[in-house]
Amino acid sequence: MEGHEHEYHPPGLQHQFEDMKQQEESVSIGMWMFLVQEIMFFGGMFTVYLVFRSRFPMAFAAGSNHLDVVMGFANTLVLIISSLTMALTVYFAQKGKRNMQVILILLTMMFGATFLVVKYFEYSDKYHHGLVPITGWNQKTKEHKEEKKEASTVVTPLETKVDAAEAESKTEEHHANPRGDFRWEDPKGEKIVHEAREKGYLTVYEQNGYFTNGEYDNAKFTDKVRIFFWIYFVMTGLHALHMIVGLILMTWLVYKAWTGIFSAEYFSPVEISGLYWHFVDIVWIFLFPLLYLLGRHFLAGG
Repeated sequence: MEGHEHEYHPPGLQHQFEDMKQQEESVSIGMWMFLVQEIMFFGGMFTVYLVFRSRFPMAFAAGSNHLDVVMGFANTLVLIISSLTMALTVYFAQKGKRNMQVILILLTMMFGATFLVVKYFEYSDKYHHGLVPITGWNQKTKEHKEEKKEASTVVTPLETKVDAAEAESKTEEHHANPRGDFRWEDPKGEKIVHEAREKGYLTVYEQNGYFTNGEYDNAKFTDKVRIFFWIYFVMTGLHALHMIVGLILMTWLVYKAWTGIFSAEYFSPVEISGLYWHFVDIVWIFLFPLLYLLGRHFLAGG
């Protein structure tokens, strides 16, 4: 019994496990089981997206064209780089190099935070343009009244055209939305839908879903675009929530790394956290093309 008092105890070994191998296997299995249920969770949402998009491809393409593909690509690039820094973190944890671990975890957190900042600007843009699908969640604006310009002594036809163009552009920028309703307008939409109908490109659901008594119904088409934005906000919102959870996890991880607890003998928390981070990144790799790129030719009439 006395010999057990001086028995070597590996760092990080919890009392419920016999040795480090058993602990690492248990933690690994637990994380993979969690990721499998996350795959099923996001898989259900991807299925919903694919079902609706197969039924209303024109409306979904129209909604996709109102997303900022530059911001979406920037976020994709940011997450790819963050996966690299996370992988390097695991490598240096196995080597027991504390300073490199801390630096790389902080870099990973910086890229994750950058992703959320870009997503904030995207959501803010949708809020200001009335593209949030929930009534009352968009910016509430009142009727904009233009001030009358003082009459000049001589008004040329060219000045009249310029003033008319300016007034028209200002009118377009100031749509009254006192209730914060979902607002979607696309002057090319009706034309392209009619062209697609003539060529026989519309699905059966679109033929019934975009028209009333054989006439194009913009309200019906807008409802289908609204479905796209519902799916967009649910999927990207839940993904952003997972990113926030990941940042909280990284905060704990950087504290542990700073204490120098991770080494060649004990680095499973870094490895497991890396699996979660990579999963969140992979989900976005699928979200970006489906939401931002599919149907980018719509406004061009392709």
